[in-house]
Amino acid sequence: MPVKPGLVVKHANGHYPIFLESGLCERAGTHIEVLSGAGRLVVISDSNVLKLYGECFLKSCESDPVVLEIAPGETSKSLEQYSRICNRLIDESLGRRTLIVALGGGVIGDLAGFVAATYLRGVRVIQVPTTLLSQVDSSVGGKTAINLPQAKNCIGAFWQPQAVYIDPAVLKTLEPKEYTSGLAEVVKMAVILDEEMFEFLESSTEAVNEQDLPTLERLILRCCQLKAEVVEEDERETSGRRVILNYGHTFGHAIETVFGLGTCPHGHAVAMGMHAAACLARLLDLVDDDFVDRQFRLLSNLNIPARFPPDRHEELWETMQRDKKAAAGQVRFVLPDRIGHVELVDSVDPGLVMQAMQQASAECPV
Repeated sequence: MPVKPGLVVKHANGHYPIFLESGLCERAGTHIEVLSGAGRLVVISDSNVLKLYGECFLKSCESDPVVLEIAPGETSKSLEQYSRICNRLIDESLGRRTLIVALGGGVIGDLAGFVAATYLRGVRVIQVPTTLLSQVDSSVGGKTAINLPQAKNCIGAFWQPQAVYIDPAVLKTLEPKEYTSGLAEVVKMAVILDEEMFEFLESSTEAVNEQDLPTLERLILRCCQLKAEVVEEDERETSGRRVILNYGHTFGHAIETVFGLGTCPHGHAVAMGMHAAACLARLLDLVDDDFVDRQFRLLSNLNIPARFPPDRHEELWETMQRDKKAAAGQVRFVLPDRIGHVELVDSVDPGLVMQAMQQASAECPV
């Protein structure tokens, strides 16, 4: 077992460790049970993850955890699934010492985290992310949520985990679209915060595409460091600092909602949103053609679909106006002004937003 965490994340009520080590998933149970103390362990996962990692994870536990299996996919982040899980916890007579383990990707992390934040007014949760997207983004920072048909992640809570256990080796079992979905978030972190990481990605596309473990460990750790720094500055999105993490998400969430949750992988929708945001930034003279081309080229070289959908733009714009990040009816955009830096822009002319979507759906710079 790892003795020292790879990183410690600070928050208003304390801190928690992030353990990062290949093969960790097979040994995490014993370590997590130490954290559970006298509380009962509850593992929430989906059927796909349980087939791949359920047995080895449960074998590492000395106790007999309660295992709650849900269907894979974004549609499981629903009020119905949330209610079913909470009723099961009640049926098991689980109290406030319960420790929930979210074993899976972003859907599991969001759903299990929200259950933990609200069951008996809050129980502990451990994140064991099994997708690249959840390892570099959603498992860190304490955001939890479920969806309504009208909007994604519109019901949720900030609830920090007790610890995060990241095993890069599990990424070998991901489908290509799930892997590239996670890579989109890696590119996003580089665009908004780290020019050096962006350049590293440009020079290491072959190693990244081949899932070279040392390369992945370096990228995952750096993304977690960057995410932790932002969260420490603005844990509950009150100062505006944490909003920069939404780069590409205003367009991306609209794509997911309009075309159907689960139809397009989250990271791919974000990549399309990043391309549209770059086109919008160019229309506002924040960036030049080279920025748009460079970002698009990197996404393409990493096999991440980035071309914006060519139709339903008016519906996408209407959806953006209902987004939870809109302020006083104004859609707020996180837009780049250079590699490694973005800014929050309000009161954008709707005509320019429509023009950016059109350009992003038509242009293929590479």
